[in-house]
Amino acid sequence: MPIRLLPPALVNRIAAGEVVERPASAVKELVENAIDAGARRIEIVLREGGRSLIVVRDDGEGMTSDELALAIERHATSKLPDDDLVHIRTLGFRGEALPSIGAVSRLSITSRRRGSKEAWTVAVEGGARNPVVPAALGDGTRIEVRDLFFATPARLKFLKAPRTELGHAEEAIERLAMAHPGIAFVLEDEARTLLRLEAADEGLLADPAAAQLKRLGDIMGREFADNAMPVMAEREELRLSGYAGLPTLNRANSAQQFLFVNGRPVRDRLLFGAVRGAYSDFLAGDRHPMLALFLDMPAEQVDMNVHPAKTEVRFRDPGLVRGLIVGALKHALAGAGHRAATTVAEMALGRARVEGQTGMPWQHQPQGGRISPRLGERNAAAWAPLTGAPLTGDGRSAFTGFDQPSARGMDSGPAEAAMQAHPLGAARAQLHETYVVAQTADGIIIVDQHAAHERLVYERMKEALAAKGVARQALLIPEVVELDEAAAERLAARAGELAELGLVLEAFGTGAVVVREVPALLGQVDAKGLIQDLADELAELGDAASLKERLGDVCGTMACHGSVRAGRRLTVEEMNALLRQMEATPHSGQCNHGRPTYVELKLTDIEKLFGRR
Repeated sequence: MPIRLLPPALVNRIAAGEVVERPASAVKELVENAIDAGARRIEIVLREGGRSLIVVRDDGEGMTSDELALAIERHATSKLPDDDLVHIRTLGFRGEALPSIGAVSRLSITSRRRGSKEAWTVAVEGGARNPVVPAALGDGTRIEVRDLFFATPARLKFLKAPRTELGHAEEAIERLAMAHPGIAFVLEDEARTLLRLEAADEGLLADPAAAQLKRLGDIMGREFADNAMPVMAEREELRLSGYAGLPTLNRANSAQQFLFVNGRPVRDRLLFGAVRGAYSDFLAGDRHPMLALFLDMPAEQVDMNVHPAKTEVRFRDPGLVRGLIVGALKHALAGAGHRAATTVAEMALGRARVEGQTGMPWQHQPQGGRISPRLGERNAAAWAPLTGAPLTGDGRSAFTGFDQPSARGMDSGPAEAAMQAHPLGAARAQLHETYVVAQTADGIIIVDQHAAHERLVYERMKEALAAKGVARQALLIPEVVELDEAAAERLAARAGELAELGLVLEAFGTGAVVVREVPALLGQVDAKGLIQDLADELAELGDAASLKERLGDVCGTMACHGSVRAGRRLTVEEMNALLRQMEATPHSGQCNHGRPTYVELKLTDIEKLFGRR
């Protein structure tokens, strides 16, 4: 068959498929245009999830009749005055959105230039343009998109249910709203208001960080605002800001991770990978933190013109970007100390019920139990080095370097008051030989002794390795551990790397290894159990990954075996020593998998459970 040029209408429909994938794509493009036009208020109305109607109304600069006629032409834009595709300062710049939407729908645009007395309107139906005619409208622009994809019926078959499409559109609006707290956004569907975000006033805008946190809280929820850590870092010409949630505030997927580059919401593997790397010490592989990060950088260091959807970017120096994000997040996590999310207390209180009285009017409704602000005020860099060793497995306390109270620590007096003044209070009891209960000045603390101590050992192993290597303790009688042949070979092949972590072993015939030294931090340890778990760990890591690259996994396995176990009875001195060491250790509010190591309940909330308030 001969080669021929495709009709312009068909070319436009093909191109529209890249820009307008679903109703949310059209909403995103139109809202971006409104933001670029300097709007201070943007109202969106959808019907059937945007399939039958999309209306976007803004109070931006508006357009003249001549500009309106050009706006529906392909690749016509006001955003590249110098034809410079490098220094892009607007959300839109390709000039494809309006003609692409007009090619697959019934589009009408009505606009009035700010300061002008005349308004104009133009209509496009399936790519066919009508002339510009006078209309009535206040300042700004109103765009209507009806019967989306009527000109491409095949695309209609791939749309999801209206509720699903509405959810995608709402998410697109929320992402744009996060980066622009000075703009009000309203989303309505079928006479319902789904989203109403008021613009930050001038007083709040004077503090950009506060305005940003308020907008993030309005979208991501109060629990995020209450448990968010500020993130701020600069390196060379890159600047990173935003907020990240505590590790104990996590989700089963990454839907609550929002990343922006020069004010543009993006989905980039490099950025998501950097976030995952920063939280690798604190969360299990199937859990994800909540955060919103804003990266600002010179335009020449990032390519925005990668895909028509403009959600993909390319960095000139990916290593610099990744290092900045990982370093900033780890610094924020260290600054949080042993703080745990307030949601931990809220969940505990929400589940507490008086047996047989679940319908009583004084049944507790979570009111936002708060972690003592003292827990988050400590600077990680100011913590003094710890000299205490962990608990050993023979019932003796190996904590040293602490002011340990006597066994009569339950008595009242100045010493007891001083103990309760500590952020984690004074130990009162051990329940089920697993949980330590402590009393603070205004509440109680419940500590999971194994999870807490595992975190302490893990942090000390990392510190020792970074400083001068992990100290070793020779076994009086080397222990032979029998394994399957493949597992024994994996361990023997990594013997050099394991020795750097304080574990000295060597091959012992076929299908066995002999353990000669273990990390001194672990105290008395079940060498056989440790070796078997490490063999399984190495099987998952594969041969390509070095142990240093996966230091968190290996150290976590070792720390688990060197920690005081559930079922181990502790003395009062040991319990108080554990509490004091938690206060002095960064990240001790969660175990290595992101689960909380302690719960704090305020006295006022406990009293509500019993109808005392």
